Amino acid sequence: MRKLVVSTITLCLTAAEALAQAAPPLPSVSGGGLLQMLLGVAGILALLIGSLWLLKKLTLQRGSAAGLMRVVAATAVGGRERVVIVEVGSTWLVLGVAPGRVTALAEIPRQPLATPPAAAEAMPGWLQGLMRKP
Repeated sequence: MRKLVVSTITLCLTAAEALAQAAPPLPSVSGGGLLQMLLGVAGILALLIGSLWLLKKLTLQRGSAAGLMRVVAATAVGGRERVVIVEVGSTWLVLGVAPGRVTALAEIPRQPLATPPAAAEAMPGWLQGLMRKP
């Protein structure tokens, strides 16, 4: 039994040594190859950022409809149902929104907005600026 274990280990070591000698050496990473890889990653990131910027610019509302309507508030009342207040001119429309259906619940005159919650005031100035931008 002992001879069998020793001969198996010897056979495995011999096979591993033969494979190591037959395998071609691994290519070394040169500075040029690393630089090319980093430039490729930077190019892909630049394309991603540019396409996201372009998508944002293309999806903005244009012309006279840009300021005609805006969502004032929204809250979920169910799994997929929401109540939304939409400002149209000087009127607020209270709408019930469900999958495949929008129902007008009420029409009220425009009212002054309440002060923002304390959590919004606790945000850093740069974050508030980002959230206000369209």
